[in-house]
This record gives sequence, structure tokens and C-alpha cells, in this order.
Amino acid sequence: MIERVKGPSAERLKASVKEAIGKLTGDARVEAEGRRQKQAARPPKPAKPRTD
Repeated sequence: MIERVKGPSAERLKASVKEAIGKLTGDARVEAEGRRQKQAARPPKPAKPRTD
């Protein structure tokens, strides 16, 4: 069987929902956790080509 791996976009969506729930409920901890997860799910910046 093929195992599906969650992509960065799915993780960002989950983090955005968590952040929004934290804002709606006034729970600063959940909101901060969503923000932190969103930052972690961001793809790394591409490396710049070397210009030697």
C-alpha cells in the first residue's frame, strides 16, 4: 500500500485552523501554538545559486 505523507499545505491549513480557534475562544496558548506550527510548516527558502 501507498502511505500518504501530509504535505506542507495540509499542515499549514491545520495550523491556521488552530490559530483561528484560539482567537475565537480567546485562548492565547492555542493561538500561539497555531502560529508556531504554521511557521514550522513553511517550506524552507530555496538556496541561492553560487556566483563565484
